[in-house]
Amino acid sequence: MTERPIRLLLADDQQLLRAGFKMVLGAETDIDIVGEAGDGVEAFELTRRLLPDVVLMDIRMPRRDGVAATADIVEANLPTRVLVLTTFDLDEYVVGALRAGAAGFLTKDAPAADLVEAIRTVHHGGAVVAPHILSTLLGRFAEHRGAESDRSPAILDALTAREREVLLLLSKGLTNAEIADALTVGETTVKTHVGHLLTKLGVRDRVQAVVLAYESGLVKPGGDER
Repeated sequence: MTERPIRLLLADDQQLLRAGFKMVLGAETDIDIVGEAGDGVEAFELTRRLLPDVVLMDIRMPRRDGVAATADIVEANLPTRVLVLTTFDLDEYVVGALRAGAAGFLTKDAPAADLVEAIRTVHHGGAVVAPHILSTLLGRFAEHRGAESDRSPAILDALTAREREVLLLLSKGLTNAEIADALTVGETTVKTHVGHLLTKLGVRDRVQAVVLAYESGLVKPGGDER
């Protein structure tokens, strides 16, 4: 049985950019563009009505920005994953989008093949954030939080020692296969640990887990650990 196409909603206030995305993504047989939004309010309303699998969400939009629209989608428990777009890879709003529940982000100048693969990855439950960018973004966020970032990571107490170890490796941007090599265990075992820690932390995916690791102070800017 052939899997149905990924239902995609485009949210960007620039019509020319939406047209460009439609041209690129419309050529993919496994992607079906079901709607377009020109601002954050419209993005949320269309998401609620059309229930797309993935929203390609611009960060800076009128009426309601992409961060707020992402938060609206997540808080409404809609069965939709959000992939945010930004002009700069260190856009200060990207951290906010990740915290709001976005499954990842890409820069608008990313190659078309990367965009297509990112949409597929997010649709299948994965997260899309380049490891070095994630580390820099969350490090910057932790620095801005100052003393607050030193609070006790009580929420992490439910994790076993091995699960904390896996979370630290996730925070360094390692894949499941790389974590398996580092811990000398099977990749299936790593997937099990990741699944357990996501459940215990109450987060949707590995990006959210890494954000929490930085917020709790488990990981410090520059890669230091508590």
